[in-house]
Amino acid sequence: MSAENGAGTAGHKTIVYNAGELAVGPEGSAGNDDLRVLTDGALVAVDGTVVSVGSSEEITRSYPPENADTVIDAAGNAVVPGFVDPHTHAVFAGDRSDEFEAKLEGTTYQELLADGGGILRTVRATGEASLEELVANLRTHLDVMLAHGTTTAEVKSGYGLDTDTECRLLEAISIVDDSHPVDLVATFLGAHAVPPETDADAYVEQVIDEQLPAVANQGIARFCDVFCEDGVFSVEQSRRVLEAGLEFGLTPKVHAEELSHLGGTKLAADLEAASADHLLYSTEDDIDALVAANTVPVLLPGTAFGLGESYADARGMLEAGAPVALATDFNPNCFGRSMTFTQTLACVGMGMTPAEALLGSTTNAAMALDLPGETGRLEPGASADFLVVDGPRYAHIAYQLDGNPVRTVCKDGRVVAEGGRRVDTDSDRFEAEGTR
Repeated sequence: MSAENGAGTAGHKTIVYNAGELAVGPEGSAGNDDLRVLTDGALVAVDGTVVSVGSSEEITRSYPPENADTVIDAAGNAVVPGFVDPHTHAVFAGDRSDEFEAKLEGTTYQELLADGGGILRTVRATGEASLEELVANLRTHLDVMLAHGTTTAEVKSGYGLDTDTECRLLEAISIVDDSHPVDLVATFLGAHAVPPETDADAYVEQVIDEQLPAVANQGIARFCDVFCEDGVFSVEQSRRVLEAGLEFGLTPKVHAEELSHLGGTKLAADLEAASADHLLYSTEDDIDALVAANTVPVLLPGTAFGLGESYADARGMLEAGAPVALATDFNPNCFGRSMTFTQTLACVGMGMTPAEALLGSTTNAAMALDLPGETGRLEPGASADFLVVDGPRYAHIAYQLDGNPVRTVCKDGRVVAEGGRRVDTDSDRFEAEGTR
C-alpha cells in the first residue's frame, strides 16, 4: 500500500497528506478485525478511486502535490473513510416534535400508535405531500448528513402503506440520488405498519399482491424490509413478505427485536438477510444465528437513547464474532442525522471502542448494504470518500460532544462539504486547516 510513481497518470488527481492518523480500514477482510491506522499518513486518488496510501513523505515524493487537481493538507488532523449510514427513514413529510414531549411525560410509543400517532401520523402527512416536497425534504436532510460525514446512506420507503405512495417515495429517493453527493441505497418497507382501515393479514396480501410487483417494475429498491414486532407484523407474516420480495429479486432486511423479543432475528438469519436491525432484545442464540448466516447486525443507539430504552448488547455481539454496524435510524421518531453522535452513543451507551465504532460506521455498515469492498475503506481500489476530522486522532469523532467534529468531506476525491456546510464546487486547491 505504499506510494508508487504517479508520473503520467491521467484523470482528476486528489492528494491528502499530513494526516495525524489515516484510518485505512480493518487489518484483514473481516469487519471486526483491528483498525489499521497510518501515522502521518497520506493517500492519492485518481478519478475518485484510491490508488495508493502510505506515509506523507512517500506519497508526496511519488505524487507531487503541485501536479494534483485537488490538494488537501490535513495539517495533523485525522483522515477517515466517509461514513455509511445503513438504516434511515429520511424521506417523509410532517412534524412529530409534540410526540417527543408526550413520551417525556410517560406516553409509550405503542400508545401513540394506537391513537393514530407515530408511523400512522407520518403516513398521513407523507400521503398529502407532493413528489417535489418529498424531494426537497430529503435533500435538506441529506445536506445535514453530508456535513456530518455521511457519504453513503440507505433510505427506506414505508410512510406510504399504499402502492402509489410507496412508489412515489422510492421515486423521490431515486431523483435525489441522481443529484446529491451522498450515494443512496433504496429499501422498500411497505410492511412498516398496518393501515387503520385493515388488518395485518389483509395488508400483507396487499403488500405481496400489489405493492411488490409495482416496486419491482419500478426497479429502484434493492432491499425489502419489514417491521417484525409484537402488534405490527408477526414472524410468519414477515416471512411471507420477505420471501415474496426475494422472488422479485429484493434482498431481505428485518426490523427485529426493537420493542420486544418476537423472533425476527432468527427469521433474518434463516433467510440470510443482509442485515437484522435494532436487536435490543436479541439473545445469545439469536446472535450466533446471525454470525452463522453472515447477516450483519445493525445497531441504532440513537433509537434507544430517544426512547429511554436499554441499549443493544454490542459487546456480546462483537465477542461472538459479529461485524457490528451502526446507523442513525433517522426518522420523525428518532430525529438524529449525525453518524458522529451515533458513534458517541455507541461508545458511551454500548461500550464500543472508538475504533469499533468507526468500523461500524464504515466497513461494517457497507457490508450491511451488500456494497462492494471499495466502500467504507481507504485502500487501493476503494472509493475516495473520506473525511478530515477536527482533531489529530480518529477518536475525536466519538470524543467531541459539543459540535460537529468533521471539518471536510470529500466524495469521489472532491470536496463536497467543509466547515459544516455543503459546497457546490470542486475546489482546485483546499487546505483543511482553519476551515471551521
